[in-house]
Amino acid sequence: MKSILIQGVKRENVGKVATRALRNAEQVPCVIYGGTEPIHFAADEKAFKGLVYTPEAHTVTIELADGSKLGAILQDIQFHPVTDRIIHADFYQLDENKPVTMEVPVRLVGRARGLVAGGVLRFNMRKVKVRAIPANLPDEIEIDITPMRIGHKMYIESLKNEKYSFAHPDNAVVVAIRTSRNAVKDADVDEDEE
Repeated sequence: MKSILIQGVKRENVGKVATRALRNAEQVPCVIYGGTEPIHFAADEKAFKGLVYTPEAHTVTIELADGSKLGAILQDIQFHPVTDRIIHADFYQLDENKPVTMEVPVRLVGRARGLVAGGVLRFNMRKVKVRAIPANLPDEIEIDITPMRIGHKMYIESLKNEKYSFAHPDNAVVVAIRTSRNAVKDADVDEDEE
């Protein structure tokens, strides 16, 4: 999985006054959990652009001013209700032997037979929660929808893999092809085969 670098400085004061001063200086107060104790630090607001404002999933490498580097994932982020600026971010420190849960985007590949016949694509889950050790976290889940016909559904169960598991029930529908008013009957034999 791709990683984004965020440079930060450890915070000494964690009260309201210090936090407000950080935000006024376009810094984001952050916390890393999951280690021996939480680490409070501040990072530049612009460093979050490639992490937050993208549909892709990334891990984060946090480089502190004292030279230490920590691998983490974004656990939670809070935005200002009016200005939409980032006001706080929580990270979870990665351990190479400890599984983590993360949202990963789903990408559809191909053109479904049911769509050619006039069906409608229902893309129910654009992101899925994946649980794995950090080395096995995928960048995305790719689904080939080419063989799907009208009425077919793709379930979480059919996406199972040995490297990771899903935090969804097996019968959750990821993508489906539904019928529409202008759908035509899908022939059992491909035109290429005739």
